[in-house]
Order: sequence, then C-alpha cells, then structure tokens
Amino acid sequence: MRWLIFFLLLTFSELSRAQKFVFPKLANQSKEVSRLIPKQWKLLDSAQGDLNQDKQQDLVLILEHLTAVDEDRAYGNYEVELITETQKPRILAVYFKKNGGYQLATQNNDFVLRSEEGGKMGDPLKNIRIDSNKFTLSFEGGNDWRWKLNYQFAYDKKQWNLVAANNVYYHKDSGEMVDKQYDFVDRTIKTVVGSIFNRNILNSVDEDILVFGSPRTLMDFKKPWTWEVTKDNYL
Repeated sequence: MRWLIFFLLLTFSELSRAQKFVFPKLANQSKEVSRLIPKQWKLLDSAQGDLNQDKQQDLVLILEHLTAVDEDRAYGNYEVELITETQKPRILAVYFKKNGGYQLATQNNDFVLRSEEGGKMGDPLKNIRIDSNKFTLSFEGGNDWRWKLNYQFAYDKKQWNLVAANNVYYHKDSGEMVDKQYDFVDRTIKTVVGSIFNRNILNSVDEDILVFGSPRTLMDFKKPWTWEVTKDNYL
C-alpha cells in the first residue's frame, strides 16, 4: 500500500510539473477597470487616449501574474527552440471605450518583456503611452552595453500595425552609440552613429529606404528581438 501511495504521489508530481501555464481570457467588456483584471493578476501600467479616432478615451493595460511560473520564451525568432524560464507572465490588453464602458480590442500574451529580461538594469519595461491615436511601448536593459527599444502601434483595418520603432545600442561608459530609427509608413530607416553623450555633435547620420514585405502586426510580431527587419538588424 505504501508503494502504491508513493507511486501515485510521484505520478501526480510529474503531471503537475508537466502542465503548461494557461493565460486567462480577459473580460470582453466592463464599465469598471477593476473588473478587467483577472484573479491572481495585478495592474502594472496603463495609458488612456483615443486609439480608433472616435474621440473616446480608450485604454491600454499591462497586467502581471502575481507569482512566477515556468514559461517558454523565444529569442531570435519563433523557429528556434524555446527557452523555459521561471518568471511572472505579462499581458498587454487594449480596450476601446464604448457605450460608457470598455470593450476588448486585443489581448497579447507574448510581446511585453518580463521583469527578468532586462539584464543588470532590472525590469526592462519603462512605460506605455498613447499619442496621436497610437500607443508606444518602451523598454530598456543591458549591462555595460545597454539598449533602448520603442515600438509604436496604430489601429488600422481591425489590426494593430507596427508603424515606427527605435532601437538604441550604447556603452554606458564610453558613450559609443548606434541609434536606428524605423518608419514603417514612409519605409525609411535612419541610422545615427556616434556618442550618446553628444547626440547632436560629431554624429554621423545615414538615411536609407526600408525594404520589407507585409506590415508587422502586434499579433504576428511575437516579442522584441524576433524580427530581422534587414540583414543583422533585429527589432
């Protein structure tokens, strides 16, 4: 009997470890923001502004799970092997203001970097903001060599297109810097090389045509660093 109990406990333990974390389906609509946050989750950041040009104050939320779990994350692209990490999952949610309440426009479980993905600088999530009918996510991280990432998304034809991005890579001591500014509407890329301490002095600036296929959307652009926009240029 003791062997049977031990076997059942061992089996249950293995099954528990094998179970994948399941993200909740967020509430489709509510008049209260607090009711949009599932149990075991907390509100990490938010922004309000008009995103679909109806002059209503829409809402973008970033939620974080209260406890760390084993989560599969990709680095480079989603065709390579996933890396399992123990961290707190995050959700990006966009709600349109409608009929005095909020209606879910999109939910993304992958794109927002987690608190452990910023290197020595700590949590890479800096802020989320809404300007000119677009929302922007900002991240920052690294060690001696540091990086800043900004992604701007706009709502068009029922999808969230990446319209602009900025990728800054610099050394914290020497100030050596490469700043790439992407415009996916005008299809241009500006590259600034120089010093982060003298942003407008002795920096070289190169502008070129940005060649890519279909616009990237929030849903197919899984997470930062997974899109090779041009040769050896990742976002």
